[in-house]
Amino acid sequence: MDILIALLVLSFLIFFHELGHFLFARLFGVTVEVFSIGFGTTIFSRKVGDTDYRLSLIPLGGYVRMKGQDDLNPKLTSSDSDSYNSKHPIQRILILFGGPLFNFILAVFLFMAVGNIGFQTLAPTIGEVKESMAGEIGGIKSGDRVLQIDGDEVKTWKELAEKIVSSEKSLQFLVERNGSQIALLINPQIHEAQNIFGEKIEKRMVGIAPNGETVLYKLDLLNSISYGFEKTLESANLIFQSVEKLIIGVLSLDQLGGVVSIFEFTAKASETGLVSLFLLVALLSVNLGVLNLLPIPALDGGHIIFTLYELITGRVANEDIMYKLTMVGWAILISLMAIGLYNDIRRLVE
Repeated sequence: MDILIALLVLSFLIFFHELGHFLFARLFGVTVEVFSIGFGTTIFSRKVGDTDYRLSLIPLGGYVRMKGQDDLNPKLTSSDSDSYNSKHPIQRILILFGGPLFNFILAVFLFMAVGNIGFQTLAPTIGEVKESMAGEIGGIKSGDRVLQIDGDEVKTWKELAEKIVSSEKSLQFLVERNGSQIALLINPQIHEAQNIFGEKIEKRMVGIAPNGETVLYKLDLLNSISYGFEKTLESANLIFQSVEKLIIGVLSLDQLGGVVSIFEFTAKASETGLVSLFLLVALLSVNLGVLNLLPIPALDGGHIIFTLYELITGRVANEDIMYKLTMVGWAILISLMAIGLYNDIRRLVE
C-alpha cells in the first residue's frame, strides 16, 4: 500500500507538470503528439484527436512531445504552423514555463488546504532557559507561555522566533505564568549559531527553547491563501539555496537522495495523516518545479535559456551545440539520479 501511494503521488506530480506544458501548447495552437506519464514500454495508450495519451512502465518521469520538438532528438524541427518551432520565442518560453508553473500552483493549493484544515505546531511555551542569556536576564522562566510581543499576539513558536530574529531593539514580552500575566523587557543579543545547512551565522537570540507542547494552528480562507503563497515561495527559496550549497560544496553529494527516499518519505507521511501527506506532496511539487527551471539543457530551464538566446539575438542557437549540450544535460541528470539511488541503497544497508 505504501508503494502504491508513493507511485500515485509521483505520477500525480508528473501529470500536473506535463499538464502545464500541454495546456500552454494547446493555448498557442501547438499540436501535442504524445502525453506520457512515465518512460519506457507503453502499458496503456489511447489516441484522442492528434494526441497519443500514454501510461508507461517506469513511473519516474513523463513528457509531452510536441510537433517539431523532442528532448531525445534535439535536431528534430518542423516549420508547420502548428509546430512548436514555428511559435514566437515568448510563446515557447511560456510553454516551457507552464510545467514548473503548474507545480507551483499545485503547491499553493496544497499549502492552502493544510492551513485551512489546521496542523499541529510548537506552542510558544518556554522549556529551557539558558543561563546568562537575554531571556534569563530579562526574567523569562521555564513554563512561561508567551502571549504577545510588542503588542502583537503570538500563537506559535515560529512566530515567536521570527519576532526575535528580526528585532533591532528590546522587545516587550507579555507572558502567562501561573495564571497571571507578566510584562517583561527582553533585549535579544547577537550570538553565533548554525543555519539549516550547518554554516556558522550570527543572529539575534534570547536563549530559550520550546518545552515541546503543541497547538492546533488553523487559518480562515483568506489567511490560508496568503499562507499557501508564502509557504510556496519559502520552499522554492530553500530548494534554490540547497542547490547553490550543493554546487559550491557546502552540502555533500552524500546528502543527495533519490527515488527510494521519495517513496520512504511519502510512505511515512501517508501513515502520519492527510496533513502530513499534503505537506510532503506540496514540497515535492515545489522541488519538481524548481529543479526543472535549472539551466541544464535537458530540462525546461535549459530550453528556456536557448529560447532566450534566440529572443535576444534574433538567431537560433547552433544546432550541433544545442545537441551536444542536451546530451551533456542528460548525462548530468542520469549521474545525479545514479548518485541519489546509490545513497538511498547505502542508507538502507547501513
